[in-house]
Amino acid sequence: MPSAKRKASHSTSAAAPGPSKIQKTAAPRPGVAKEPSPASSASESESESAGEIENASASEEEGGSEVEDENEEAGNGESSDRENGQGEGEAGEQAAKTFKELGVVDALCDACTTLKYTKATPIQAKSIPVALEGRDIIGLAETGSGKTLAFALPILQALLEKPQPLFGLVLAPTRELAAQIGEVFDALGAFISLRCAVIVGGLDMVSQSIALGKKPHIIVATPGRLLDHLEKTKGFSLRNLKYLVMDEADRLLDLDFGPILDKMLKFIPRERRTYLFSATMSSKVESLQRASLRDPVRVSVSSSKYQTVSTLKQYYLFIPQIHKDVYLIYLLNEFFGKSTVIFARTVFETQRIAILLRFLGFGAIPLHGQLSQTARLGALNKFRAGSRDILVATDVAARGLDIPKVDVVVNFDLPQDSKTYVHRVGRTARAGKSGLAVSIVTQYDVEIFKRIEHALGKELPGYKADKEEVMVFKQRVSEAQRHARVEIKELMENRGKKGATLRGRRDGGKGGKGTSRRADNMDADEG
Repeated sequence: MPSAKRKASHSTSAAAPGPSKIQKTAAPRPGVAKEPSPASSASESESESAGEIENASASEEEGGSEVEDENEEAGNGESSDRENGQGEGEAGEQAAKTFKELGVVDALCDACTTLKYTKATPIQAKSIPVALEGRDIIGLAETGSGKTLAFALPILQALLEKPQPLFGLVLAPTRELAAQIGEVFDALGAFISLRCAVIVGGLDMVSQSIALGKKPHIIVATPGRLLDHLEKTKGFSLRNLKYLVMDEADRLLDLDFGPILDKMLKFIPRERRTYLFSATMSSKVESLQRASLRDPVRVSVSSSKYQTVSTLKQYYLFIPQIHKDVYLIYLLNEFFGKSTVIFARTVFETQRIAILLRFLGFGAIPLHGQLSQTARLGALNKFRAGSRDILVATDVAARGLDIPKVDVVVNFDLPQDSKTYVHRVGRTARAGKSGLAVSIVTQYDVEIFKRIEHALGKELPGYKADKEEVMVFKQRVSEAQRHARVEIKELMENRGKKGATLRGRRDGGKGGKGTSRRADNMDADEG
């Protein structure tokens, strides 16, 4: 490759060992500039204390009144480094409220302050007062809006008033999201001696049974594994449960957890408070809320079914299918040093892209449903820590995961529906920060792309790429493609060994070739 097309390495993020990153001279594209993100400082350790939850006096200040089904301005104020997103609305006409103003007790307000949750986001400001009144809630908000605190604080406040084991249950569609929610409860609960258990598939049931036998106050779980324990674990019961949360409800139903949820509801008392949170309100979610909620209050901060935040800049790049990999490398060189998530449609393609990128010297790591639970969490932790700056993922990572600093999302494969597009690009521009999303569109994707634009209610601008500059990478990419084919072939030949499950499934092939890709096939066994 001509040296004129390379630029000096100015590594701002760690890369995997291997050849130097391919670099070239190019002017920065619109919306690519990255804002610095403060490091998250929340404590994530669970208190070892076996003592009871300590009582705390309730705050006398009640916040919020009527809940409006329209987008409301977030106002100014600080935001947490995690999921406490603000600024999704227009310029703040209404100042963001503190948690004390919303009626949260001092003990939890102090915990929030310590964890740098200082001001309530719109979904929190609308949900928390309603929840403290004892009402069921349907919460509609895009990812990154702060939904976890919106249900965690009211549950913990009720637990402080009447402590008991097995008090609350949170259901999440994926193992990673369940682990993340558990971390939030652990961080808040460290100040009040909370016991929280995360129960997900892919881990040992015996150790989970022991954890459940210790009577945690809060359980965060994926539906399939929790149902296994309800049916098989001796002495485990939720007959005294007071709070049920279904987070990312649309995703739960997309992954065909509906029948499992129906079974689970039979193990749970009718006299309970139920919170259902979702990014979209589909007919399936409507049916679920009718079956599980009583006289709920609908809380919404989304003015559109397919709304994206105003700080997100979105582009498309129209290219010939045959040069798709070459254009991907061109984009990644444009975004050199930035934290990037690449979405592919299949497990096979995810693995292939990760191998190709590593051969070219990029710090890339794959994330998909055929990895073991340990490998998936390891991939996320490396990406969060910055030891890998590119995450190549299927839609298993598209919902709910709170990665504090993602600068760019690249849709290598377009999703099959607009809802998934919104979920994918929601990985960036979180918590009021700016972000960039670029969708690669080939001659075979035009119809799908037009549907996405129609759902968004706007035409996306094109991302300008100089073809001559792009083709500089063609020879190196061809070499990397050959290497990836060889490595994939070796993995396929060794299928069945640890870490080599690129096709088929360990459960006998269910969800294999021919199965609809509406959701990542590998997600169907999340529980």
